Amino acid sequence: MSSTDACAELIWQAWTTGERMAALPAEIRPADADAAWRAQRALDQRAGHRYGWKIAATSLAGQAHIAVDGPLPGPLYERFRHEPGDVLPSHDLHMRVVEAEFAFRMGRDVPAGADVVDAVAALHLAVEIPDSRFTDFVAVGGPSLLADAACAGRFVLGPEVAGWQADDLAARATTISVNGEPAAHGSGSAVLGHPLAALRWLADDLAARGETLRAGDIVTTGTTTAPPTIAAGDTVRADFGDYGAVELSFRH
Repeated sequence: MSSTDACAELIWQAWTTGERMAALPAEIRPADADAAWRAQRALDQRAGHRYGWKIAATSLAGQAHIAVDGPLPGPLYERFRHEPGDVLPSHDLHMRVVEAEFAFRMGRDVPAGADVVDAVAALHLAVEIPDSRFTDFVAVGGPSLLADAACAGRFVLGPEVAGWQADDLAARATTISVNGEPAAHGSGSAVLGHPLAALRWLADDLAARGETLRAGDIVTTGTTTAPPTIAAGDTVRADFGDYGAVELSFRH
């Protein structure tokens, strides 16, 4: 087994068992972003259908928290996709946070150099429940985090938003409530200054890696607030003002 496959296999084992690692073994630990990207793509062979992408660390605070100098792309896997109102598992949560996000659905493929915004078919409200397979994810470094699917976990795609093109998403306020109590406030400006800036960043980053956004892909652009902590039994509501809200809860 190659070091790439061994890395992906160990991450996937941790993902499916709920066990956590202090670090990847030195002999299979990706030394740079290219090696980490190969390991992340090897996860596709284990996790199954990938229907889109997430972007981690789209704020300066988020980048500082995990000691990286820019955002990280990660996969959205169908088996970890949920609907608004779902009751999600809680036994395997490690990071135990939730994120209110703006997500875009692509209407067509985006060839290198094309304006990705022109290919957007819809804006959706969303909640990401990120997670990591590392005991201390803030200490393992960018390549290991990239190999670990950029802290991908579970994801809830909320309602489509009509008429958003005329609005300034950067100024759109968001609030997360946990068990009916406000837990975090933010806005679209937390996401690289604007959610569309994050979408453009991802399109460029994928192109540099020989990948492309495809018709039907969902891209969730990053947290709009400091992510609040959640626990088993909690009910979460991500409120986007008159755009609507996304609600979910976690099993006891």
